[in-house]
Amino acid sequence: MKERKGKFTNLSSMEIKSVYTPEDVADIDYSKDIGLPGEFPFTRGIHPTMYRGRLWTMRQFSGFGTAEDTNKRFKYLLRHGETGLSTAFDMPTLMGYDSDNNRAAGEVGVCGVAIDTIADMEILFDGIPLDEVTVSMTINAPAAILLSMYIAVADKRGIPLNKLGGTTQNDMLKEYIAQKEWIFPPEPHLRLITDTIIYCARNLPKWHPVSISGYHIREAGSTAIQELAFTLYDGLTYVEEAIKRGLSIDEFAPRLSFFFNSHNDFFEEIAKFRAARRIWAREIKKRYNPKDERSMSLRFHTQTAGCSLTAQQPYNNIVRVTLQALAAILGGTQSLHTDSMDETYAIPTEDAVRIALRTQQIIAHESGVTNTVDPLGGSYYLENLTNKMEEAVYEYLKKLDDMGGMVSAIEKGFPQ
Repeated sequence: MKERKGKFTNLSSMEIKSVYTPEDVADIDYSKDIGLPGEFPFTRGIHPTMYRGRLWTMRQFSGFGTAEDTNKRFKYLLRHGETGLSTAFDMPTLMGYDSDNNRAAGEVGVCGVAIDTIADMEILFDGIPLDEVTVSMTINAPAAILLSMYIAVADKRGIPLNKLGGTTQNDMLKEYIAQKEWIFPPEPHLRLITDTIIYCARNLPKWHPVSISGYHIREAGSTAIQELAFTLYDGLTYVEEAIKRGLSIDEFAPRLSFFFNSHNDFFEEIAKFRAARRIWAREIKKRYNPKDERSMSLRFHTQTAGCSLTAQQPYNNIVRVTLQALAAILGGTQSLHTDSMDETYAIPTEDAVRIALRTQQIIAHESGVTNTVDPLGGSYYLENLTNKMEEAVYEYLKKLDDMGGMVSAIEKGFPQ
C-alpha cells in the first residue's frame, strides 16, 4: 500500500522508518546503555520505583498583578490538589527594576507578579507553609536578591534554612541564547550564579540553586536536539565554574536541576528526556568521577510547549497539552506544568488553570501509566531514537568545545 508521504520525519528532521526491528537496536548494550531505573546511566529514570514510589510534583507556573492576586491563585491551586508552587515574576522584577521606575511603565504585574520588597514577598506567601510546600521561582538576573527575600520571610516565621525546599532558575546562559533578559555581561553573571551555588551548598541543603533551562531555547525556535545540547552544555559550564571556586562535585551536583520543553512530537520528546539523563550521567562520571551517584542523576521540571498553542479554537489546546504532558511523564519528569488552554491571549482563568491541573491528575490516577516504571523501555523505535538523539547531541557538544566553550560561542553568536 502506498504511504501518505514520501518521507516521514520528526521535528528535528530525523527520518523515521516505517517499522523498527531488533536489528535497529543490535548495537545497544543493555547494561551499559539502558540499565535499570535508578542505576547508571539512568536512561530509564533516576529512581528505582519512579512514580510507583512518588508521583511527579504538579507545579503550575503562576503569577500576575499584585502579591495579593498571586497569593490568591496559589491558594486556589493548592486547594485543587497542586503539590508545588511555581512563581512567575513580571518584567520589571525580572530586570531588577522597582514598580515605580519609569522603565517599568505598562509592565507592572502584566506577565507575572510584581515583587519590590520583602513585604511583597511576605504577602505573596502569606498562609503558605514554606517548610512543607516546595517553591520554584522563575527569576534569573536578580535571583540572588529574590532568594534573599524568600529566606528573610522564612526567617521571620522561624523556619530553619534546612527546611526550605525549592528552586531558583538562575540560568543566565540561556538568557543570552533565547530569553534575552540579562543585566551584565556573561562573566559577572556566571560569578553571581556560582556565588549562589556555593551559598546554597553550605546553607540550603534542600534548595536547587539553578535550574538549567532548555525550555526557552525551544520556545525561541530550536530543535529538540539543539535544546538538549545547549542546555546540557550550559549545565557543564556551571559545574566547571563551581569546581574552579573550590567545591567538590558531590557538594553541589545533587542539587542541580534542569527545565525542559515537552513539544508536539510524542516519541521525540520521550527520547530526548531519556538521552538527557544518559548523557549527563556519562559526562559527569567521565569528567569528575563523583562518589555520590546522585551527582550523576539529572532531575528535571517540564512545561508543555507554549509555542504550540493557538489562540484560535483554544479548546484544541487541551488535547495538545495532554499529549505533551503524557510524553513528559513517560519520559520520567520530576515535576510538571501543564499550559492552560487560554495562555495564548490571557492570564489563565481559574477554570482554565483547573482543567490544566486536572489533566495531570487524570493521567496520574486514571490512565495506568504510573503503574510500571519506564513502560516504553525496550521499544525498538524508542531505543533507536534515544541513541540517535544522543549521537546528534554529542556533535553539538564537540562543536561548542571547538569554539572554546559556551561563553565564547555566545560571544560569537552561535547558539542564538
